[in-house]
Amino acid sequence: MHKSLIITAAFFGGLAVALGAFGAHGLEKITTDEKILHGFQTGVQYQMYHALGLLGIGILADKYNNGWISWAGRSFIAGIILFSGSLYLLTFFENRK
Repeated sequence: MHKSLIITAAFFGGLAVALGAFGAHGLEKITTDEKILHGFQTGVQYQMYHALGLLGIGILADKYNNGWISWAGRSFIAGIILFSGSLYLLTFFENRK
């Protein structure tokens, strides 16, 4: 289980870096609305925080393999998808208006 958590954390961390670069260079060319830019930036920041937390959980899962560790890992993944994903979708739909 711990290897899949570490791989997932690396994926979400890399995705956060890529989305952050898009937000800093590409999204500013598309929109100048501060509300949209701030929402997207918040999503990227929290995705990176969750990815780092998931990485820590993956490392802990190597030593302490129990149900709580698995639950925590799944919660971090759900947090990334639900919170950051909703902010990305809001940015997308607000920008299409």
